[in-house]
Amino acid sequence: MLLHELKRPKIKKNKKRLGKGDGSGTGGTAGRGHKGQKARSGGNIPDWFEGGQMPIQRRLPKRGFKNIFRIPYRIVNLEQFINVDVEEIDVAKMEELGIVKKAGRSNPRPVKILANGKEKFEKVMTIKANAFSEAAKALIEKNGGKAEVI
Repeated sequence: MLLHELKRPKIKKNKKRLGKGDGSGTGGTAGRGHKGQKARSGGNIPDWFEGGQMPIQRRLPKRGFKNIFRIPYRIVNLEQFINVDVEEIDVAKMEELGIVKKAGRSNPRPVKILANGKEKFEKVMTIKANAFSEAAKALIEKNGGKAEVI
């Protein structure tokens, strides 16, 4: 037998048998310490439990305001259309070209066109989207294109 053919022997190890007498090393308390909630059966404590003291999420003050009517848009800037060679573009075409991330079935977020990069945008094109900023709409129409809300 050569050195590189050596294999580690298979070792069969019996599982630790808790609470089987003092001679076993894990008799008596079975490795759980003495008394207390965690020594009892079913005595698991949730990670967030702070021993009965007022929990941190209740000690800290509430701040701010969450608008439940807010619409989370997928944002597209006009500068993203500069290298696109089409006269008419809609949401499906934007997703196909990778301009905007595809919406999931459970979360079909609308698309909003913003006027970021308006200095460079000089294309004549029809853009169909769910919403437009005032500046974006004005710029598209000034260039001779159309901004259609779908």
